Amino acid sequence: MGCCDDPTEPKKMDRRDVIRLQEQYGNLVRDLLTEDPEKVILKLLNNANNYLTELAALSAYHAAVRFKAIDLLEQTSQSVLQQIIQKEPDSEFGIAAKTRLEHIIARDK
Repeated sequence: MGCCDDPTEPKKMDRRDVIRLQEQYGNLVRDLLTEDPEKVILKLLNNANNYLTELAALSAYHAAVRFKAIDLLEQTSQSVLQQIIQKEPDSEFGIAAKTRLEHIIARDK
């Protein structure tokens, strides 16, 4: 057999990892169907990666989710905050983005 991993071969997952992921997916679906979806999404947002947080800040359906996402954005997401400010300068989201951007700039000085 070869000494190295073959990049053309699909990665093998441990059966325990597959079971854990299936359980997490099942729990998520159950929560979305039985609880308030907005609360479920807000809870997930706390552990979301930067891309998903930026996406939520730009276009989440629930206002509370957008506000929370804007509040979670950091220095690396200044362009997203500026995009929100340009698209919606007078909306509550634009004002929140401007406030967050000012906070980030002041903190980095």
